[in-house]
Amino acid sequence: MALKGIDWRSALNSFFEKAQKIKKGRRLLLISGLVFLLGGSFAWFVYMPRMQEIDRLEREIADLNQKIQTGKIWGKKLADLRNEMAQVETEFQKALKILPNEREIPSLLADISQLGVDSNLQFRLFSPGKEELRTFYVEIPVSVEVGGRFRDVILFLDKVSRMERIVNIVDISLKPNTPLAVDLITACKAVTYRFKSKEDEAKEKAAQKKK
Repeated sequence: MALKGIDWRSALNSFFEKAQKIKKGRRLLLISGLVFLLGGSFAWFVYMPRMQEIDRLEREIADLNQKIQTGKIWGKKLADLRNEMAQVETEFQKALKILPNEREIPSLLADISQLGVDSNLQFRLFSPGKEELRTFYVEIPVSVEVGGRFRDVILFLDKVSRMERIVNIVDISLKPNTPLAVDLITACKAVTYRFKSKEDEAKEKAAQKKK
């Protein structure tokens, strides 16, 4: 508050009047000291704080730029990972069509049965057997016995072979329903497969321990 009441113009005029009365040598020394004092004060109270502030801001800007670059890199990696996950999901869905999981087996068996009905065959037997654990998958045998004409049996086998999922028909035998009859009794085994689950692996380990 006291500094605001000072008449700086009068003070400076008084200072310069007194300085003119001082001898030249002392005057130069006084002016040099005053310049040094003012320069030092400016450097200490103005220049150095500003430079420190500039250095701090430059460090913050450099840190932010680094974070931005890191964010861009991780953003690209995240986008790549999402694309990879989408591709994996697509491949997994394709694999499920070929090798279904346990939950889809009933619908698969129903599809096989429906193909037989669509081929004008009469099912005499359709019995899933005991599952066989393999290295990476589970084998499911289904005993099938149908009645119908030879061409209908061929049509049924052709439809089964065209399924997206793997179904192998093995152990086929044909015999007339009655001597010299056109209708045949066809017995075979339809073998399909599914993914091996964690429960299957646990059962397999338990069985190995018992041995």
